[in-house]
Amino acid sequence: MSIKRRADEQIAILKRGAVEIIDEDELKARLETSIETSIPLRIKAGFDPTAPDLHLGHTVLIQKLKHFQDLGHQVIFLIGDFTAMIGDPTGKSETRPALTPQEVIENARTYKEQIFKILNPEKTIIEFNSSWMNDMSAIDLIRLSAKHTVARMLERDDFKRRFQAGRPIAIHEFIYPLIQGYDSVALNADVEIGGTDQTFNLLVGRDLQREYGKRPQVVMTMPLLEGLDGVNKMSKSLGNYVGITEPPRDMFGKLMSISDELMFRYFELLSDKSLDEIEKIKTGIKDARLNPRDVKMELASEIVMRFHGKGHADEAKNFFIETFSKRGIPDDIKEVLVKSNSKPLYLPAFLKEHGLCQSASEAKRLIKQGALKIDGNRYQSEELVISKGELVIKLGKRRFLKLKARD
Repeated sequence: MSIKRRADEQIAILKRGAVEIIDEDELKARLETSIETSIPLRIKAGFDPTAPDLHLGHTVLIQKLKHFQDLGHQVIFLIGDFTAMIGDPTGKSETRPALTPQEVIENARTYKEQIFKILNPEKTIIEFNSSWMNDMSAIDLIRLSAKHTVARMLERDDFKRRFQAGRPIAIHEFIYPLIQGYDSVALNADVEIGGTDQTFNLLVGRDLQREYGKRPQVVMTMPLLEGLDGVNKMSKSLGNYVGITEPPRDMFGKLMSISDELMFRYFELLSDKSLDEIEKIKTGIKDARLNPRDVKMELASEIVMRFHGKGHADEAKNFFIETFSKRGIPDDIKEVLVKSNSKPLYLPAFLKEHGLCQSASEAKRLIKQGALKIDGNRYQSEELVISKGELVIKLGKRRFLKLKARD
């Protein structure tokens, strides 16, 4: 790898979207040394494989890794297979359940497949923290624990709140920040990137590197991306997420549902467009030279193309225009033949069977929430009686099915 840009030019690129750099002067000094010696910096970001799929919120960090990678630095994507079996309690009010080894292995496998939608596989090192933690003896772990205090641990907001409220904190939860910090020792990290909810853990890494006689890493925190609701952190549990393995049409449609204000947050944190380009877009919308809907389609196309390719992005865009902008029904709507005047269809199972949802329980929830329409009318019964003719079922905003009744 070759470092071609001046330190101040690199800083300008790397600061994009960042909340805090601890500290910026130190980062600049390391960048200058890197340029002089032609030795790239080692950039670490850790991800616990707690769920099988990544969403756009996770990719904020991966995009920042890509910025470092494009500047010629060495990116280390750390899969916390060991720490995932502990469970980071960050932001949690209760002890977080640990994953089984098999769950961790399977989730880690999917992470490896997904990250290379953004990062260059030939320029990325993938590490698993079990590589060094499995070799750590009990006495080693005790020595590591001796390098931090309970008082310092209780400075962490979530621990402090739980302690003050009298809610339990398990001893192993104190081990988590220590192991994350020790990862930086083991990897000789120059920079560690994490979300703002990880600040405490990242700073533990700096402390431990000092304790082990190493130069403390620079800490860079990135914002937590708001979900589709524009309020809460993007989360699968809240249903406000865009998964990077979702079908192109679903991704495109979800991105088109965000507010115009949130659109620019996504541009800054997820797009490859320069800040100058984004500023010109803002000005164009303000001057009424650009239509916000068209700009949003440009953003959606860019993101879908990143994960699915240009062909799928173009098809998703055309589908959106045809289906939603023109309020039409897609040309390729799936048709299902059903017997008329037979016993009523049990819709939750029927919708799952034909791919409109992943489970009958999801279908029941969506029906209850009013997300099901039949021939344009809201339908909230779980049973449907079919007579002769055709019916168009629409579930949510993007899922269609045509029923053709026959004798």
